[in-house]
Amino acid sequence: MNIEAIKSIYFFEMARTRRTLLQSVVSPVISTSLYFIVFGAAIGGRIQEIDGVSYGAFITPGLMMLTLLTQCIGNGSFGIYFPKFTGTIYEVLSSPVSMVEIVLGYVGAAATKGLMIGTIILLTASLFVDLTIAHPFVMVFFFVLTAISFSLFGFIIGIWAKDFEQLNLIPMLVIPPLVFLGGSFYSVKMLPPFWQAVSHFNPVLYLISGFRWSFFEVSDVNPIFSAVIILAFLTASMSILAWIFRTGYRLRN
Repeated sequence: MNIEAIKSIYFFEMARTRRTLLQSVVSPVISTSLYFIVFGAAIGGRIQEIDGVSYGAFITPGLMMLTLLTQCIGNGSFGIYFPKFTGTIYEVLSSPVSMVEIVLGYVGAAATKGLMIGTIILLTASLFVDLTIAHPFVMVFFFVLTAISFSLFGFIIGIWAKDFEQLNLIPMLVIPPLVFLGGSFYSVKMLPPFWQAVSHFNPVLYLISGFRWSFFEVSDVNPIFSAVIILAFLTASMSILAWIFRTGYRLRN
């Protein structure tokens, strides 16, 4: 294992966060504050509690997941797409660095950025509502595993994308609707039976539900099933990457 190569890629990607501090850190904090101000004033005044949890606290795990998913996919995809776009990826591919080491560097940096922003969102939310974490180890499990899984997914998107339009297609047009319709701002139990059934086909529902259970011990689905879903997604992403490395799909040709 070439540790120096992994460190070089990792710290190079992390340096990009420092160069775009306003976009990477300040923007999510402002967005989260606006969510609490708008939703807290408009909806929180009408819905005091959901499953015994104050509305402001109830939406916090959903907000964290929304930010975590978009940040991890965005950073994971851009990290590998930009070298493809500029042609510098061939320098990395021709160097004595394995594909596993390349993934560890790029995905590790993307996951770290997502975890950093997610933690900042959690701290920001604590300024607006009283938060308690009933199962901190379970929370960290979902938090870290989701960051790694969707950073891998973003890495795959970055390899697949042929242009910036494709690069932004999933993180901008697919993920936000899935998060919003996945019970981030409400419980799916509040929906009519038909839409409850439809919601269970949304994979993001299981992530948010399991993550919320670690905070308040309330969830729309069994948290064990939520853990199985995220592990299955991680396995699928790793399998796709293994195929990409074996065939050189859009990397070597």
